[in-house]
Amino acid sequence: MLTYFGTQQFTCSCCSLGPFQAMAASGSPLSAATNLEASEGPRRAAPSGSGLIIDCHGHYTTEPQELLNWRKKQIAAIGDRSQMPSVDELKITDDQLRQSVEGAQLKLQRERGTSATIFSPRASGMSHHIGDAAVSTAWSRVSNDLIYRLTKLYPKNFIGVCQLPQSPGVEPKTCIAELTRCVEELGFVGCNLNPDPSGGYWKDPPLTDRWWYPLYEKMVELDVPGMVHVSAAANPVFHTTGSHYINGDTTAFMQFLMSDLFKDFPTLRLIIPHGGGAIPYHWGRYRGIAQDQKRPPLTESVLKNVYFDTCVYHQPGIDLLTKVIPAENILFASEMVGAVKGIDPTTGFNYDDTRRYIDGSANLTAEQKRAIFADNTRRVYPRIPASIFN
Repeated sequence: MLTYFGTQQFTCSCCSLGPFQAMAASGSPLSAATNLEASEGPRRAAPSGSGLIIDCHGHYTTEPQELLNWRKKQIAAIGDRSQMPSVDELKITDDQLRQSVEGAQLKLQRERGTSATIFSPRASGMSHHIGDAAVSTAWSRVSNDLIYRLTKLYPKNFIGVCQLPQSPGVEPKTCIAELTRCVEELGFVGCNLNPDPSGGYWKDPPLTDRWWYPLYEKMVELDVPGMVHVSAAANPVFHTTGSHYINGDTTAFMQFLMSDLFKDFPTLRLIIPHGGGAIPYHWGRYRGIAQDQKRPPLTESVLKNVYFDTCVYHQPGIDLLTKVIPAENILFASEMVGAVKGIDPTTGFNYDDTRRYIDGSANLTAEQKRAIFADNTRRVYPRIPASIFN
């Protein structure tokens, strides 16, 4: 049994209930939802007519130390399974969860005038290259369960997206059980999909290979999108956030360009983060490659299924993105508190205060800004609770 502040978590092995379903069946209530930072103090006003602003790309980067200690213990036990910590060994109170976000993500939501964040475990922390499938499964479960608890504590501010228990050389279909649990039991609206579980060695088949198809079939069945997001770089030639992330984004797009994936899955929706990596800057190159290879135009072969976010940390970068990529394919995102946390000395504002760049864009109409801020995300993530929009 794992005891939380005001709650108890049970795993019911006899009837295969998930831990939170078992909690509900036992009659144990969840703690009352509170949101001090989101409801108090000044909030930057939304620009006229823009309304709701949903950040589609947020990671839990302010986790309590207890989670990190659990992970260290798990990694240390890889060579001695008798020392492996159990999933229900982790003990974190609701007050600790509140403290971890109220001075960070929630404070920034209020100050920057954003409404809600699609929230998932720390991307670099997924580290699918560490251990085996069993290690990844346990780590994904404890990480996803904390995201779930935050969505219950702050249902108007956080929307859950899950980490998948991927592992190098292990077929992606093994992730289906955790994806299904997170969507059907925990109310999550999507998943993060790592195209390179090896951490920079690219040992598994490309995203367009049939190796991935069972997972895509389940994503389509559940009507959830995936954000194509690598994790920490194990290969020392790559910096995790500065090159490995951008490599992953660019590589995934090129795989899509050269395949018929979306003929097989016409309703599959995938988001390439960080503004699409190198793609917008080299759009002519990719159009030309498609033409040379007798592929359909990118507007037909890719852009009906692939979207880009706005985790681009300067105005010229956002201006390029919005000039090259159609507005209907762009989702607002900041990745706060994430890869770049400092203040830009040329503007005096945080690099990851990306709303300023959309507000300041001369390329976009008011209608296009509304689409980027919320309407596109609502379309791509149809499982977002209706209460977010009320």
